[in-house]
Amino acid sequence: MSPSASRPSAPLPSRLIRKLELSSGEYSVQAIAAMHETLPFFEELGADVRASVALVVQTGVTNFVRWLRDPDSAVQLTTQAFGAVPPELMKQVSLRQTVDMVRTATGVFERYLPALAYDDEQRVALTEAVLRYSREIAFSAATVYASAAESRGAWDARLEALVVDGVVRGDADESLLSRASALGWDLGSLATVLVGNPPDDEGLALVGAVHAAAAEHGRNALVGVQGSRLVVIVSGRLQPALLDDLAACFAAGPVVVGPTSSSVGAAHRSALEAMAGLRAVPAWPAAPRPVLAADLLPERVLAGDPYAERALLQGVVHPLDEAGGSLASTLQAYLEGGGAIESCARSLFVHANTVRYRLRKVAEITHREPSVPRDAYVLRVALAVGRLTESRPSA
Repeated sequence: MSPSASRPSAPLPSRLIRKLELSSGEYSVQAIAAMHETLPFFEELGADVRASVALVVQTGVTNFVRWLRDPDSAVQLTTQAFGAVPPELMKQVSLRQTVDMVRTATGVFERYLPALAYDDEQRVALTEAVLRYSREIAFSAATVYASAAESRGAWDARLEALVVDGVVRGDADESLLSRASALGWDLGSLATVLVGNPPDDEGLALVGAVHAAAAEHGRNALVGVQGSRLVVIVSGRLQPALLDDLAACFAAGPVVVGPTSSSVGAAHRSALEAMAGLRAVPAWPAAPRPVLAADLLPERVLAGDPYAERALLQGVVHPLDEAGGSLASTLQAYLEGGGAIESCARSLFVHANTVRYRLRKVAEITHREPSVPRDAYVLRVALAVGRLTESRPSA
């Protein structure tokens, strides 16, 4: 808006402006009294907040008189009216309440100020000046609140990045938990880490998109970009729809989901496994998106991940050894024979139905079906890990 657009429509005499200047204090008091009478929330504000509001009104009236003398200073003067406001005031008074107070004060000025004019022409000019100046005040208030919201969003994003970095590095100290709590995270909720490629629109837009996707499912999310990785921590139990919506916030490429942890303070393991899965996922071109880190155990073992090796030992090798009944040897012969029941039975000198029975037991124990190619690959790598572990010299 150009300064000329906010000029009074007609020049006002100096004696009238001087008269307004002398009455500014009285009109400020009347405006505050009108807020007490017409705005229910105003009475509920603390005394210090009401005093700050009174200061803003007084500054606004004083600057209005100065603006009548120099209309080109409209923007600077209206900004000064809110420059005297303590930052804490915007935390206790919403933008809607501010607009209501500006409207109330403007109504008082419209009712009393034109009466000071000496003729009809001055009265019209004074009325127009009040309306134009109040519009500048309203725009200035909106600008101040928007700037505060943007600064608060940037600060929250930095705080989120610190929490995410602490989880990735394993610094689950009190400061991390305090920061997460300050961001609205429920410290008692479950936490899962997702890792993938960051999109081009990094910054507040990305953080807002992830937060919105999580909020659609009633969840909280923490976001951090670490170089070429986007790390997201989401609360609660995993659901396919939730994972799909979060994955849409990542750039093209794989998105790996770590195991769910009991809390954000214990999510370091989830972050480690998710990042290990991200390093290993290129070895499985047909991996779904998103893919669980637990579904990448063979690829992670090949990439040297000790957590994956331990998971295969605990989930496949040890249970088969404990079950006995030649399950491991039957599985090995079946896989080595290309998945042929008959040839496996001949190599073991047993009936084909015996092989089928043992393979069913393997599926029950490991939750992986030997006849399914992907499961067969996982089982084969697990058996190899078991043999390598047995061959290692004891400590």
